[in-house]
Amino acid sequence: MTADLQACPLCRDRHVRAFSRAHGRQFFACDACRLVYVASGAHPTPEAESARYRTHQNDPSDAAYRAFLDRLAVPLAARLSAGAEGLDYGSGPGPTLSVMLAERGFPTWVYDPFFSDDETVLGRTYDFVTCTETAEHFFDPGREFDRLQALVRPGGWLAVMTEMRREDRPFETWHYARDPTHVSFYHPETMAWLADRYGWLLERPHPNVVLFKTPDLKPRLPA
Repeated sequence: MTADLQACPLCRDRHVRAFSRAHGRQFFACDACRLVYVASGAHPTPEAESARYRTHQNDPSDAAYRAFLDRLAVPLAARLSAGAEGLDYGSGPGPTLSVMLAERGFPTWVYDPFFSDDETVLGRTYDFVTCTETAEHFFDPGREFDRLQALVRPGGWLAVMTEMRREDRPFETWHYARDPTHVSFYHPETMAWLADRYGWLLERPHPNVVLFKTPDLKPRLPA
């Protein structure tokens, strides 16, 4: 193992390997959880991240953007009890999903480290937590999913939308790999690994949407 090969940032396994070099970056792969990732030394700076995110045109009045988010909002709303309260984790510069869910009768708070960094919202739990087009930006996905798990009440939902890595699409030509702020890339088997780790039930209502149902009682995490 060379010095460049770090432990997997999701499962912490050290059985990782060089996976691809493309777009000026080296990507690594974990054979345990199937995550592909960029090593920490190549992560973008906070300034570069913020500048990139500010180019995103996220607008609650944009019908096309709403239709995109409905891939997650519609199946999630169908599973929620009336009045369920939630958090949109990684809401971006123009929070929209929270507006859409509130319109359906589900009050939704927002958190974003760049655009809405009020950490008081992280000090409570919710009936559901959404994470749309955010998990691919996680520098430390293991820590982030531990946090997400802790934010969801027993019996609640964690809804994640991120484009999945596919075997039939060359990684080097995938638009997700070209974005310098994308550093963690998930496979459907990665999502199955997460479900197994936390004792969640997993549903995939869309190829790029995963709904995790948390158990009624919080499990004790494996050592």
